[in-house]
Amino acid sequence: MKIFSDYRGQNIRLTEERFKYILEHPEMKEMMRSIKETLLKPQRVIQSLSDKEASLYYKFYFSTKVGDKYLCVVVKTRKQDSFILTAYLTDSIKKGDIIWLRK
Repeated sequence: MKIFSDYRGQNIRLTEERFKYILEHPEMKEMMRSIKETLLKPQRVIQSLSDKEASLYYKFYFSTKVGDKYLCVVVKTRKQDSFILTAYLTDSIKKGDIIWLRK
């Protein structure tokens, strides 16, 4: 298991099971450092519309394996436990309430 910190200093777990799930997508194989960076220095954090316990951390990256994309890291928080559900590359930011926005 890996432990990351986010922009608030909150510890976020990445279990081996979730790590393997993320790596099933070939474009994510070299993105572990970017996942850490996205949690620590996101450009935007959105409250998920479908799961109130989930937050979507976004950061834009140029020249990924699939072109210029946002990396979205989905973090679920329950009581004092936060963990990564998934991470993926996307063209757009989902709708939802903005929790945090880099100025």
